[in-house]
Amino acid sequence: MDYEPVIGLETHVQLRTQSKMWCGCANAFGAPPNTHVCPVCLGLPGVLPVANDAALRLTVLTGLLLRCEIPPRAKFDRKNYFYPDMPKNYQLTQYDQPSAMGGYVEFEFQGRIERVRLTRIHLEEDVGKSFHFDRHSGVDFNRAGVPLLEIVSEPDLTSAEMAYAYLNALKDILIYGGVSDCDMEKGMVRCDVNVSVRPAGSRGLGAKIELKNLNSFSGVRQALEHEISRQIKVLNRGGALVQSTRRWDEVLGVTEEMRTKEDAHDYRYFPDPDLMPLEPTEAWLAEVREGVVELPLARKQRFMHDYQLPAADAQSFVDDPTLGDYFERIARGAANAKAVANWVINDLRARLADSGWGLHDLKFEPRGILELVGLVERGQLSHKLAQEVFAQMFRTGRSPAAIVKERRLAQVSDTAALEAFCDQALAAHPGPVNDYRSGKTAALNFLKGQVMKLSQGKANPALVGEILERKLREPTPSSS
Repeated sequence: MDYEPVIGLETHVQLRTQSKMWCGCANAFGAPPNTHVCPVCLGLPGVLPVANDAALRLTVLTGLLLRCEIPPRAKFDRKNYFYPDMPKNYQLTQYDQPSAMGGYVEFEFQGRIERVRLTRIHLEEDVGKSFHFDRHSGVDFNRAGVPLLEIVSEPDLTSAEMAYAYLNALKDILIYGGVSDCDMEKGMVRCDVNVSVRPAGSRGLGAKIELKNLNSFSGVRQALEHEISRQIKVLNRGGALVQSTRRWDEVLGVTEEMRTKEDAHDYRYFPDPDLMPLEPTEAWLAEVREGVVELPLARKQRFMHDYQLPAADAQSFVDDPTLGDYFERIARGAANAKAVANWVINDLRARLADSGWGLHDLKFEPRGILELVGLVERGQLSHKLAQEVFAQMFRTGRSPAAIVKERRLAQVSDTAALEAFCDQALAAHPGPVNDYRSGKTAALNFLKGQVMKLSQGKANPALVGEILERKLREPTPSSS
């Protein structure tokens, strides 16, 4: 029997705040163990939490970016369990009244736009981190109490590759919105996966297997590929799958059962008595809405539509938003936005990388690129000469016109002068001339190159080609 996977993801994202969720301790990575802690985040007796307003705003902003419904009331609950990295023996989270409901993530996948629906987005606190040594274990509570979003998807994903594409799209949205830095190496994004398989084309769901705490998107993809294959093999052998939680062993490349699935009521959720519910006012929501930005996919589609850019160029500006903003400032006044994009992507970006500069370090005005494009399109500069001018612009900050005038780089378009250069090239290279007239059209490029050398690169290439072709079609003296 053929089976198909059904996948849902629970993505945990640390928010970009300066302090933790309930106290003033720094939300910062890399400090010595247990130095960013206080009685509140250590869960000592007699302390009271105070909600971080920035975290509340970023949570609602995420909901707006992902087209969620923002309920009029959200509350915090205690999720009770004992684990060494949870200092209070309960986790503050949002159970039945989260900060955002519904919504979706749209992304490109295999040449089309896919939409994965979201169930909810809720805000909770992160836990500490356990370390295991030869003879003992330790816990670093620096991370305990860091504001953590959980973004829960519907089971709309149908392959490991699709899950990988979804996660990357979600990460890009959160970075664009300033919600999180999403630095995987710092543990800012982690993922739990729910996966089952069912007979292809059926509507029911198989036994749900949860894969816990995957800390890389490639790990999610690899774990899913293995787990989907494992489940199908079990069913094809006549076995049964039991709802359970498994862990991914990255070294062995297998999933291993940890436990059968606990029911939600085992956590004994109840509203936290120390925290008031969040009931956002219209004025507060209006302030949060000011942070809504254009999403990466919408930006790519707009660049392709408004500036007639190919997908690869538009994606370059999505991947580097600052460079995209710079391009757009120039392209709004350009007759040929594609030519502007070529200079920004191919030339400017390369020189910035080589020099170690940022856009703020540039010495020339953005309109200099527009001026350079105009000189090329009017035939006053060849592309080769334009690159020399651009190098000077980058180094000195002078305008293209001033550089061309000073260095006498203007392209030669005078027909008589070009005719003379072409005659010299033809007379000096009878072999390629005969080759062309014998049908070897590639010889024309060699002859054009010789004309460019004679003109010191200043000849108009288009006119040179026209003149050479006309002269090569003329009858030779011996045939007249």
